[in-house]
Amino acid sequence: MKIALIIENSQAAKASIVHESLAKIAEPLGHEVHHYGMYAAEDKASLTYVMNGLLSGILLNSGAADFVVTGCGTGMGSMLAANAMPGVFCGLVIDPTDAFLFGQINDGNAIALPFAKGFGWAAELNLQDIFGKLFDGERGLGYPRERAAFMKANRGILKDLKAVSCHDMLTVLKNADQDLLKAAVAGEKFAELFYANCKDEAIADYLRGLTA
Repeated sequence: MKIALIIENSQAAKASIVHESLAKIAEPLGHEVHHYGMYAAEDKASLTYVMNGLLSGILLNSGAADFVVTGCGTGMGSMLAANAMPGVFCGLVIDPTDAFLFGQINDGNAIALPFAKGFGWAAELNLQDIFGKLFDGERGLGYPRERAAFMKANRGILKDLKAVSCHDMLTVLKNADQDLLKAAVAGEKFAELFYANCKDEAIADYLRGLTA
């Protein structure tokens, strides 16, 4: 699984802690971690939580990523922005229990983490425990197990509902504020990571044209 990490500007100073914690758990399990930035508070390309959501939509709908890990001060802004995108099902995850239940019950494709609120001593241990509960083993098995079929059915209903309530991603890109979109894909490693992994040529072509 390709896991994309996206950090917004207010929490960019913590990017290395989050990246190292994610890679430490996910990579030995066979997953790839692609860090789309921000990498430091001084980065020229600055991401807001709104851009986090837009970028999450681009990565997941194009197939460049299978899962997105993002966040902001409380995690709520990034969660709301991500869930505004078609095909993105993002949960607010604060502790390992949240991660386990989100993976087993909701089986979404993105999480938003609080990188300021409650992010104190030994925060990296909490992150590692969260990532372990989320990425080790099969997700979507249900909890409790006897309700697994009911939960799977509800996930399908929600997916169908979102499909009719949202535009497709290419339409979103064309109708979005183009300056906002350019800023969201302006990260120093975006082109290197995205175009090598993107599976949707229409989205790739549109973004190439936008940034040419």
